[in-house]
Amino acid sequence: MEIDITVNGEPHHVEVDGNMRLIDLLRDKLRLTGTKEGCSEGECGACTVILNGETVDSCLVMAFQCDGDEVLTIEGLERDGVLHPLQKSFIEVGAVQCGFCIPGMILSAKALLDRNPNPTREEIRRGLSGNLCRCTGYNKSIAAVERVVREMREVRK
Repeated sequence: MEIDITVNGEPHHVEVDGNMRLIDLLRDKLRLTGTKEGCSEGECGACTVILNGETVDSCLVMAFQCDGDEVLTIEGLERDGVLHPLQKSFIEVGAVQCGFCIPGMILSAKALLDRNPNPTREEIRRGLSGNLCRCTGYNKSIAAVERVVREMREVRK
């Protein structure tokens, strides 16, 4: 079957079969390999993308279900060679170790900040709770999001 899907602001008309998952469409058909497959069961959050404004585990979403939808992947955050503030903060704070979980974690953080631009530390913890990380213990990831929140506050002043 054929679907129309917008990924990172770019429309695509693609052929998918009934067994293709969203992660397979992104990685194999569209060559957007920033989205990582970890557990294939929706438990780890490595494959998190933003679908129509909400985070989803792309390993659990069938591609045909996304006809007419909009998807944001980690590649879509960078604009004209400039990293998104969350991407930059994760790097500068040292939240990136092996990097496997980071795309999903950053997209979860973005979705949180889109809903709540001034979250508390506990709200940030809950916002990232669906993303498992084996390297950092989460403190640096939380600090990276808090840094962006502080920067956003300064801009609003």
